[in-house]
Amino acid sequence: MNKKIRVFIVDDSLLFRKVLIDNLSKNPNIEVIGYAIDAFDAERKIPLLKPDVVTVDVEMPRLSGIDFVKKLLPKYAVPVILVSSMNLNVFEALSAGAVDFVRKPDMTVSNSSSTFLNTLMSKIFIASRAKIKIPAAAVHAPSVLKTTPGSGKPFSLNAYNTVIAIGASTGGTEATLQVLKNLPADTPGIVVTQHMPEGFTKMYADRLNRLCQMNVKEAQNGDLIERGRVLIAPGDLQMKVVRIGNRYSVSCFSGEKVSGHRPSVDVLFQSVADTAGANSVGIIMTGMGRDGADGLFNMKKKGAYTIGQDAESCVVYGMPMVAYNIGAVITQTSCANISNVLLKHLYSL
Repeated sequence: MNKKIRVFIVDDSLLFRKVLIDNLSKNPNIEVIGYAIDAFDAERKIPLLKPDVVTVDVEMPRLSGIDFVKKLLPKYAVPVILVSSMNLNVFEALSAGAVDFVRKPDMTVSNSSSTFLNTLMSKIFIASRAKIKIPAAAVHAPSVLKTTPGSGKPFSLNAYNTVIAIGASTGGTEATLQVLKNLPADTPGIVVTQHMPEGFTKMYADRLNRLCQMNVKEAQNGDLIERGRVLIAPGDLQMKVVRIGNRYSVSCFSGEKVSGHRPSVDVLFQSVADTAGANSVGIIMTGMGRDGADGLFNMKKKGAYTIGQDAESCVVYGMPMVAYNIGAVITQTSCANISNVLLKHLYSL
């Protein structure tokens, strides 16, 4: 019999703590071993109770959940899931080593609470198997000074006609940033599907835009894929690449979940295989499950160059592992080296 996942809850709301404790305890694979009413209470209890996973409310008095994560993880590495309203600072905690986040339910919306609890339980299982990535120092990266596309070493026309597609899930917010920040301003157009709730994808795109040479935005239906631009799939919408004449654009639509996700990496990769074929690069990164593996395999069959993140650098080596095991990956490498592998390929075209 599998050992129960020992969960510790940090939340200042008595009502919300009770909701979490009562509902998580109903799951036969989860044991709630304790709770804390604030960050200071948690700081005392966590090293004593040694939980497998900690859930942390982002908005707490005295010390926020974000600052608590930054303080806790360098001293006690434990998988942390943030419970957050629409808060831009959630990405600071992810950069400090938190595994994932889940959006707080809107109690005025029907089924919001049950959806939240199911999502949280799923993320608890993933977090219990995740590898904690703690940066050497806290990341307070300033906005980069954008350069004009074309001001660096130019790519060939073949390279500029290439569509680059990236797919990621758990751990992917920071992994994708690590890849994008090392790419020059005039890199061929990139499309990204990152499993993330509605609303957060806009904040995530804005954050990447401040930290990367390329221009990054949340995709809107009809946006063109062009050099120097990164388009992030909007939360709760599917995103496909479509061809218009000799150009590519994106179609964003409310479709069914695919591989359990909306947006789905498989939807994006399959559309790239169908529209761009050999004029494309597929990159699959950290995440649980197999979303993107089949799509990447189809990209490779159509002549695309494919890259997979390796096990050592993944927070969760799931999606890239499945892709590698089915033969979808041409080159497997560390997250830190993906941008180098990509650029080397583009400059060879």
